[in-house]
Amino acid sequence: MKFNLKMMLLTSMFTALTAVGAFIKIPLGPFLPAITLQVFFVILSALLLGKYYGALSQIIYIALGLIGIPVFTNGSGIGYVMQPSFGYLLGFVPAAFLIGYLAEQIKKKNFFNLLLCCVLGIVIDYLVGLPYLYYVLKFLLDQDVNIMALVKSGFLIFLPGDLVKCIVASILAVRIIPRVGTSIQR
Repeated sequence: MKFNLKMMLLTSMFTALTAVGAFIKIPLGPFLPAITLQVFFVILSALLLGKYYGALSQIIYIALGLIGIPVFTNGSGIGYVMQPSFGYLLGFVPAAFLIGYLAEQIKKKNFFNLLLCCVLGIVIDYLVGLPYLYYVLKFLLDQDVNIMALVKSGFLIFLPGDLVKCIVASILAVRIIPRVGTSIQR
């Protein structure tokens, strides 16, 4: 990955958009993640910037929040790692990398191919976020955790909205990639 000013500017922009997306939210409760637009910008960053820059935008986002800049939904600082929803933030990095990687590999960048990349990336985010949610609730907050209730509150409630975000991001990416010429256009 060599230095590319255009891509670094776009990476910074998607870091900022992810932060803004954290504040466009529907809160669900004290121990549940809120519905936000963060996931939308994670997906779009990966589709437009590719695996390295898409993941980098999310790494920078998480780093900014952990050093105390209030970019997370419920605050910031190193103590945020104790939040039940922090696992979903960690999942942004491998999700963006996977989405970007898959989008780079496909020859025909049509809606359905990009949508499939997005859905697989969202699955990765859940595979990181749900176990983290369980661990924090069970062992750090000493809550009685029912696995089915956890799947419902940490996955099923968010799935429809995340699928809509995947659809919208795929539609936008199909239109933007040929016009702007980004990393995955190759």
